[in-house]
Amino acid sequence: MSITIPDLTAVRARHPEAIAEAAARRVRRPLIGDSGRLMIVAADHPARGALGVGDRRLAMANRADLLERLCIALSRPGVDGVLATADILEDLLLLGVLDDKVVMGSMNRGGLAGASFEMDDRFTGHRAEDIARLRFDAGKLLVRIDYDDPGSLTTLESTARAIDDMAALRLPLFVEPFISRRIDGKVRNDLSAEAVTKSIAIASGLGGTSAYTWLKLPVTDDPEDMAEVLETSTLPVVLLGGEVGGSAEEQAGAYERWGKALQLPTVQGMVVGRSLLYPAEGSVETAVDTAVGLL
Repeated sequence: MSITIPDLTAVRARHPEAIAEAAARRVRRPLIGDSGRLMIVAADHPARGALGVGDRRLAMANRADLLERLCIALSRPGVDGVLATADILEDLLLLGVLDDKVVMGSMNRGGLAGASFEMDDRFTGHRAEDIARLRFDAGKLLVRIDYDDPGSLTTLESTARAIDDMAALRLPLFVEPFISRRIDGKVRNDLSAEAVTKSIAIASGLGGTSAYTWLKLPVTDDPEDMAEVLETSTLPVVLLGGEVGGSAEEQAGAYERWGKALQLPTVQGMVVGRSLLYPAEGSVETAVDTAVGLL
């Protein structure tokens, strides 16, 4: 069945089984392909209420527009796959654009952006059994650690159990750790070398095994620190793109930081979202191709 974006609601209403059918016939591929590198486009932000890009507060709110951008990104050479929540991945399944792509399910989206409970980041997305049932290839979770917030302990414990559940199914899990704190009521991630080093050490030791654990890490405030920071663990790493400022200069600076970090031995690729799907200047195609070129 070949459908387009305007058809999605009708298919969901009249034939919800189409999602499972699309998942069953999807052509899978190894996590790491012939290039030896991994380029994943991320789109799990909306489920945490994080819809803004730069000064556009609701940029990701238009689902048809987001899906069009994702389809363009997935069609570009060198793009290996996508990270998203169930609703978005199932739309992409129905559209038939996930064959030969790595599909990563986002697992904890309970720490809503700006909420008083933001640090208690519960698992409200994919479970390990969902990822296995839908024949997806990996999972991803976010673990923010605030030494002053008891909710972080709940997140740490839940993260450890999710690592165990994924490992039991031999499914890779990409863990995105931060040391975080509230500044004027807003959660801020500390990207200093010391904070990122601590987050790596803590995340690497979670769960009963690290055999299927990957780390999804930001580039530190000073990119020159990354080589020493990444000596903290032998786990494979992908770089987190993060939100990039709205100017072309800031975008170029981000590409330069990513390019340097990608040369480090434990770094296997990148997971980048808003800065590629909603570039400051130019098209999605150009932004994605530039990022792929860094690999």
